[in-house]
Amino acid sequence: MSYTVTIRDIKEITHDVNQYTFDKPEGYEFEPGQATEVAIDKDGWRDEKRPFTFTSLNEDSQLQFTIKIYPEHDGVTEQIGKLKEGDSFIIDDAWGTIQYKGPGVFLAGGAGVTPFIAILRDLHKRGEIDGNKLIFSNKTEKDIILEDEFQEMLGDNFVNTLTEVDESEEYLTEFIDKEFIEEHIDDYDQNFYVCGPPQFVADISSYLQELGADTDGIVFEE
Repeated sequence: MSYTVTIRDIKEITHDVNQYTFDKPEGYEFEPGQATEVAIDKDGWRDEKRPFTFTSLNEDSQLQFTIKIYPEHDGVTEQIGKLKEGDSFIIDDAWGTIQYKGPGVFLAGGAGVTPFIAILRDLHKRGEIDGNKLIFSNKTEKDIILEDEFQEMLGDNFVNTLTEVDESEEYLTEFIDKEFIEEHIDDYDQNFYVCGPPQFVADISSYLQELGADTDGIVFEE
């Protein structure tokens, strides 16, 4: 089933990531980590569907997406970046992507953190975030999505690393490779949640398995 939802608010999160808040259709439901197919409600774009993850919670009165804009791609996200309050999306029913299976380590590359936002917000709201850790890789400091909120929720269990910065007093400046994982993770019997560019997901999953993680304990976006 499809629904037309109107943009009520647009908030700039980083230099190229916006948060879009919409009216929520009556009876619409989803679980943290789930996504839906989204199209822009404008001529020429209604058949161009792309998956986006909800970053609001099911009990919230409005829907929210946090979307990275790629103006150089000449496609859907470029057009989304041009939308204004009062414009609309067409969304379908929610479907599963990353499902929370219990405490563990979340490893995200760039905008790949978006499926984790609602999961971590939900855990924090319910007082069940203890035992979870987020390792977040970005190119530079300005690319870090919701840094303050993750810091508030996770404290020392929020680890940032920057890959296009030579040195920093505040952040790690390393790629998440096998050695990095060995340094920052000492328990491979827990759950692992991995999301980011395809090569990032493949590499991290491979490193985790080499270090002894159970394949069934590695959850990634499909």
